[in-house]
Amino acid sequence: MNLTISGHHLDVSPALREYVMNKLERVTRHFDQVVDVNVLLSVENLKEKERRQCAEVTLRVKGRDIFVETSHEDLYAAIDELMDKLDRQVCRHKDKLQNHHHVAAKRLDVSAI
Repeated sequence: MNLTISGHHLDVSPALREYVMNKLERVTRHFDQVVDVNVLLSVENLKEKERRQCAEVTLRVKGRDIFVETSHEDLYAAIDELMDKLDRQVCRHKDKLQNHHHVAAKRLDVSAI
């Protein structure tokens, strides 16, 4: 898995980098076929203070790219919301990949049992 963490109008400190990596472990625990992860942390120059810190992630998995973005007044809270959304989307993608179509009991071949 290739991991890229970058900042826009922001220096990514080692503490932020470690926090993002710890949060990403939850996603890779659910789905281990992650190819590439790009995380962008930014500070927007808005007049109002709330929703100023932005975090976005692009996650490449086999067959699909998953993009999530959030904004909050606190960067750590934005990262938490981001990972919650990403976790839900990865679980939904994993559900779609699994075959949920089972053969009905009356369609089974009796001689095979």
